[in-house]
Amino acid sequence: MTGAASQAYGEAWYWDERYRKESGPFDWYQKYPALAPLLRLYVRPHQRLLLVGCGNSVFGENMVQDGYQDVVNIDISSVVIEQMKKKYHDKPQLKYTKMDVRNMSDFESGSFDAVIDKGTLDSIMCGQNSQEHAAKMLGEVNRILNDKGVYIMITYGDPSYRLNLLKDLQFWTVKLHVIADRWERSSKKTWDLTEPLPLQDDSTSIINLLGPKPDVHYIYVCIKVNRRQACHNHPNLLPELFI
Repeated sequence: MTGAASQAYGEAWYWDERYRKESGPFDWYQKYPALAPLLRLYVRPHQRLLLVGCGNSVFGENMVQDGYQDVVNIDISSVVIEQMKKKYHDKPQLKYTKMDVRNMSDFESGSFDAVIDKGTLDSIMCGQNSQEHAAKMLGEVNRILNDKGVYIMITYGDPSYRLNLLKDLQFWTVKLHVIADRWERSSKKTWDLTEPLPLQDDSTSIINLLGPKPDVHYIYVCIKVNRRQACHNHPNLLPELFI
């Protein structure tokens, strides 16, 4: 992938063009069966959840097959959303809407129990004005989650790149899990997916545990704190962040 192409990851035209050429399906990073044990820890089948940057993945389909009842999918590409609407027209548990994750104003505040992100924030971080756009996305994720809702992000970004971004907003408490890169499953070193790793304010504890450049995906589980608790713990927070 060229640098110019990766910088276009946040643009609708890039994905429209890509999905016209690639009929799919394709799952970024990890497929549902590999992540299912972790998701069951944090998301219940009756809860309403959102898959951001869904693309033409079968992740939502697999979740419905596993008993999840209300799976909303959004993507910035109108091309892929139309493809997925046609594909799953007979599955009412799966809903597809064209939407930019940086502006989810069509969703009411506090209307989701969980948001699952496989590579969407990573795509935004590849583009221009990445910090600004990432903050917009995370602010919107926080807004649409209800109190104690959970944002689960699967990413290549290790704690030295992602932890401060998540913690500086002070929206949530953060846990970290890891899973072997699906192309590197032959690695001798394995970790229990369902056990969070010890996470300090910097990344040194993770580097010491995993070693340099481990072949893993990092999974940040961000549990939203309620408004009263957040304002008590962080009195300088602006109230409008929680509206």
